[in-house]
Amino acid sequence: MNFDKYILITGGAGFIGSHLVRKFVNSYKNYFIINIDNLTYASNYEFIIDLESNSNYKFIKGDIRNREIINKIFTDFKIDSIIHLAAESHVDNSIENPLLFVETNILGTINLLEEARLNWDKAASNYLFYGISTDEVYGSLGKEGYFLEDSPYSPKSPYSASKASADHFIRAYGNTYNIPYIISNCSNNFGPNQHHEKLIPLTINNIVKNKKIPVYGDGQAVRDWIFVLDHVDAIDIVFHKGLNGETYNIGSNNERNNLELIRKICSLIDKKTNLKNSENLIQFVDDRPGHDFRYAINSSKIMNQLNWKPKTTFEKALETTVDWYLKKIS
Repeated sequence: MNFDKYILITGGAGFIGSHLVRKFVNSYKNYFIINIDNLTYASNYEFIIDLESNSNYKFIKGDIRNREIINKIFTDFKIDSIIHLAAESHVDNSIENPLLFVETNILGTINLLEEARLNWDKAASNYLFYGISTDEVYGSLGKEGYFLEDSPYSPKSPYSASKASADHFIRAYGNTYNIPYIISNCSNNFGPNQHHEKLIPLTINNIVKNKKIPVYGDGQAVRDWIFVLDHVDAIDIVFHKGLNGETYNIGSNNERNNLELIRKICSLIDKKTNLKNSENLIQFVDDRPGHDFRYAINSSKIMNQLNWKPKTTFEKALETTVDWYLKKIS
């Protein structure tokens, strides 16, 4: 069977990737989706195992740091599009082991770019390298202002520095080798399938298990939160309608400081379970080294040019997320 597109999605058994793979496999039967994931601690094959019965889908366990695997995928499937999500993403882990982030986030990205450079016809127009990045590459904001697509890069952690480097290489390959590319930078995602090391699932898990909820510093660090399914919808639209060489910022204008968010989760769980006074589990700990104070995204470009906007209110998304984890933990 011939397909209109052969899309390689990296990291498709991870948090965001599992939702994206599911959407593309189910929504675009004329696309063949190749999902490569190394199934590290932050991935879960169970998230996507049911997709194996689809005729337009193939899962490959593999590491993007392994150039031979990437080359074989390009040879076997004639890849014409890449949606690149595979990455080490936890800031605390990057502080403990920065070299792993260099190897995966930078060298892994270059392996993909090299295969695109060597295999794609520069005269054709049906190719695309779509890099999924983070708002953390822009650094930290004060109490005012928002990140724009042309905001200068100023990464403050090994994680954000590795993602910034990957973005620079994508743009460099686009400029030097005419690789068609798009980059999107997104705010903090939350929702089902996220690993428990992240703030929201960690908080839920600790409440249910009656463990202390660690809060860095005074808890006033601010993040802009987006529901993962809204982000996936944005990726879908950018992939199909975004312009070559452009960057799109994706956010939901849902700013919350960490302490406010944790208290909201405590209140939700107290209402939904027999647990009471969950806020008593909050424990302030030493702040993270180089902790960025505030992230906030201006999404007017993708909203105005590509007609995207988030569908889910923060309150509804948070309740859906809490319900999913409570069911999973029980």
